[in-house]
Amino acid sequence: MADSTEVYLDSAATTQKPLAVIESVHRYHSSHTSNAGRGTYPWATALGTRLSRIRTRTAAFVGADHPDEIVFTSGATAALNAVALSWGFAELRDGDEILYNPGDHVSNVYPWHHLRELLARSGRRITLIPYRMTATGEADTDDILAKTTARTRLVTTSHLHHVFGGRTTLEELRGRIDPSVLLCFDCSQSGGHLPVDVTELGADFAIFSAHKMFGAPGTGVLYCHRRIHDRLLPFLPGGNSGVRLTETGLTTTGMPELMEGGTHNIPGILALGAALDVLESLDLAVIAAHDRALTLRLIDGLRQVPGLDFLPGPAYAACEVGYGIVSFTLTGITSADAGFVLSELGFLVRTGLHCTVSDEDGTRDVDSVRVSTHIYNTAEEIDRFIRCVRTIAQEVS
Repeated sequence: MADSTEVYLDSAATTQKPLAVIESVHRYHSSHTSNAGRGTYPWATALGTRLSRIRTRTAAFVGADHPDEIVFTSGATAALNAVALSWGFAELRDGDEILYNPGDHVSNVYPWHHLRELLARSGRRITLIPYRMTATGEADTDDILAKTTARTRLVTTSHLHHVFGGRTTLEELRGRIDPSVLLCFDCSQSGGHLPVDVTELGADFAIFSAHKMFGAPGTGVLYCHRRIHDRLLPFLPGGNSGVRLTETGLTTTGMPELMEGGTHNIPGILALGAALDVLESLDLAVIAAHDRALTLRLIDGLRQVPGLDFLPGPAYAACEVGYGIVSFTLTGITSADAGFVLSELGFLVRTGLHCTVSDEDGTRDVDSVRVSTHIYNTAEEIDRFIRCVRTIAQEVS
């Protein structure tokens, strides 16, 4: 941490960067800078080999069976839009349905609405069907099952909710819905915080955000199962984009280039490789256990604070669970003001709506204080934070 007097509790927004990640970016810009896949000289070929190895490494890290199932994007938002446009625009027909959670991050909400509008212009009317969440901040699988029909083509969800901290695997749906229904997981918050296995999840698409897993901003990962590859349109036709021009038009030349296109964010991908090294050296199971302990400590301490209400999440779970994200409100003070006071006391937290949209009756239009931890946070920091929140609550009551 740059300033030991400040405690960073906003890792759900972005994580702090290990020295190895910072140095990987610096080395690329300061030594042997080149483009990959465009030259036969050693700098370019060596760089191309490194990027290929990072792709293979990323596949293993997320549990993918094949490196060509890993697409490098500019971030989670680009990855989800790639799914919507490359798959949705190619595959969806009039009357098809997508099930989604309107309380998810807008990156997993807006692309589907955008897709619906684009398809309507070509005469295809699809329906977006919202499903509920539980008090523990997870997708309500009973509601999903009740709303699944013969026209359902995709169910999309957050693997770990960015506000509520509830984990959703959709395992209750296995064997109970048509296997042709695709499953999309936004793993932006779970990647780098706990072990994620896309094969175990049964994911057809899974999205990761490098800057939330020790990597650099501007880099994301899209996992795309091989069974979908021949059903995709090119996402960014152009240089190195997995297409070639023939007399009949554009012809695909294969994945993952089909969904990439253009010059990669090379320093970002190199930073991702360094981040994976760090995460594996720390052990994701250890990180998950550390975050769980801090989450439970935080919840236990905040329960005693007068006027504090938890948003849905692990505070309402029947067992001891927690993934490093807790959100709450305080009676007598806005979340923005609470966040300002906490920052004056040295605690850096997120406040507001956290990139969500309210539903029609406004029940999700609740701004809150969000605390999110990682391996670099300590129990002593959590205890001091609880004491500060208790002091604020007493002063505004």
